Amino acid sequence: MAEIKVPELAESISEGTIAQWLKQPGDYVEQGEYLLELETDKVNVELTAEESGVLQEVLKDSGDTVQVGEIIGTITEGAGESSAPAPSEKAESKESEKEEKQAEPAAQEVSQEAQTEAKSRTIASPSARKLAREKGIDLSQVPTGDPLGRVRKQDVEAYEKPAAKPAPQQQKQQPQAQKTQQSFDKPVEVQKMSRRRQTIAKRLVEVQQTSAMLTTFNEVDMTAVMNLRKRRKDQFFEQNEVKLGFMSFFTKAVVAALKKYPLLNAEIQGDELIVKKFYDIGIAVAAEEGLVVPVVRDADRLTFAGIEKEIGELAKKARNNKLTLGELQGGSFTITNGGTFGSLMSTPILNSPQVGILGMHKIQLRPVAIDEERFENRPMMYIALSYDHRIVDGKEAVGFLVTIKNLLEDPEQLLLEG
Repeated sequence: MAEIKVPELAESISEGTIAQWLKQPGDYVEQGEYLLELETDKVNVELTAEESGVLQEVLKDSGDTVQVGEIIGTITEGAGESSAPAPSEKAESKESEKEEKQAEPAAQEVSQEAQTEAKSRTIASPSARKLAREKGIDLSQVPTGDPLGRVRKQDVEAYEKPAAKPAPQQQKQQPQAQKTQQSFDKPVEVQKMSRRRQTIAKRLVEVQQTSAMLTTFNEVDMTAVMNLRKRRKDQFFEQNEVKLGFMSFFTKAVVAALKKYPLLNAEIQGDELIVKKFYDIGIAVAAEEGLVVPVVRDADRLTFAGIEKEIGELAKKARNNKLTLGELQGGSFTITNGGTFGSLMSTPILNSPQVGILGMHKIQLRPVAIDEERFENRPMMYIALSYDHRIVDGKEAVGFLVTIKNLLEDPEQLLLEG
């Protein structure tokens, strides 16, 4: 018999949620065949069978939270369920039926106990479970402020004080909690947040609480870039089999600006600055379950075509939920393009632990003063830089944006910078 365990996923991931079982108990599975889909904080991972056999038992259902190393099922050797009993087995089956009938009441009692235990199982973090065991506290009795009802360590610590209060006071508090949950007079739909959405929400709040985030703006005249693309797009596609988009221009401009203002390519660790000498640029992609940021590695070494191909492949994987953990980790700076959805201006939130993120927006015709007497309609784009003011000063942030503006308004410079 082989145990199905949750494998080591990444250094920062200790648990996941079973999205769905792809095989059911009794199914025969080949070695390497997909068994289930596991949802983690960053990506969905499909777990495979380590050996061939019959999926004998499933210990965790869809929606259950599981820890790395936890046993979630078993596989036994065999060829699956037999279609009919052999003649020699019929006599044995009659006797076994009698034994099963005699054992049925006891089995029902065990089953009822198991169901009661399963219903009473409380979702809690490992540290909360450990502390509860040490304190002799029943986790099912611990109130929590977590919107999904997950008991945290601080909930267990806080429970010791109200635990000493008389029971009548606790009974009075229960209707109030129920009233809060049922405070809508009109129809509503309650949806459980996916693990990824929970993680996104948690990290966005953490960034705003742990960084001195500030945003500065500028605008870019996209005339030169658009004219260059128009002249070169057919030749570019014939030579590289990929379309020439805006992202390669912005990625090249960002790399050049980071070289000029290196603190925007850094991160804070304790009381030290880690200034990165590589340029792994995260490109924010809107996937079905939320925003993901796959990373274009060594963008400074890639050509325009190389950048466009890499972004295209990563975006396709993101939409099909096929990104690996390695493709999402270790970026040094991020670019996000809200203009794809029509955004005219925004203040992007940092992708921690990075200290800078560039926001692109919709290209829109606006009247621009050419000189004191002339105006022209030009394709203009607002760009925004959010940065951590703890290590990046306003002068550097503004200089960073001006550098990007100048490079995009004279894109031939990017060839020299490259």
